[in-house]
Amino acid sequence: MASISAPFCTCMVMMMVMLVTTNVPVEAAKEFKVGGDMGWVLPDANNSATYNQWASRNRFHIGDSLSFEYQNDSVLVVDKWDYYHCNTTEPITSFSNGKSVIQLDRSGPFYFISGDTDNCKHGQRLLVEVMSMHMHHIPPSPPSIAFPPGSDTGTDPASSAISTAPAPSPSSGIQISATLGSVSMALIAISFIFLWFEP
Repeated sequence: MASISAPFCTCMVMMMVMLVTTNVPVEAAKEFKVGGDMGWVLPDANNSATYNQWASRNRFHIGDSLSFEYQNDSVLVVDKWDYYHCNTTEPITSFSNGKSVIQLDRSGPFYFISGDTDNCKHGQRLLVEVMSMHMHHIPPSPPSIAFPPGSDTGTDPASSAISTAPAPSPSSGIQISATLGSVSMALIAISFIFLWFEP
């Protein structure tokens, strides 16, 4: 009677570990059009919190990107203080080409304002909170966006009629777990061949 060889056992254990670890669905990065169909424009006086309300209905992860579409305007990436004070004099980065795509390359807050100070003061600014992991999940309730005392927030956002794009569904991202599983299986098969035919 033949006994099971050590290389065979090693391969079987490796295969089981790989199957368990690659069974977590991971979503591909998404590109979000800021403001939905409206784009990056000065919001109506009654909807000055439009962009932050739009952001609160979406989930942003490292690797996602924001697409700003605008005319006769610009987008500035700024720090927290500049965001709340609509300071356009020292942006981290500025864009003015009409269609700017900005990669979200770290977790934490990102602050965006219009290059026109008056537009910023009237609500053309956006705070995005980026989550660190990009795993397929059921999104939690959206957080509320709070403005510091004395900031120009316009009217009460709860009483405003808002016309923004809906958040993408959790299933809209391409799930790549099947690809990860295929690659893992190929690596296991190659390892198995080398170990099986080991002298």
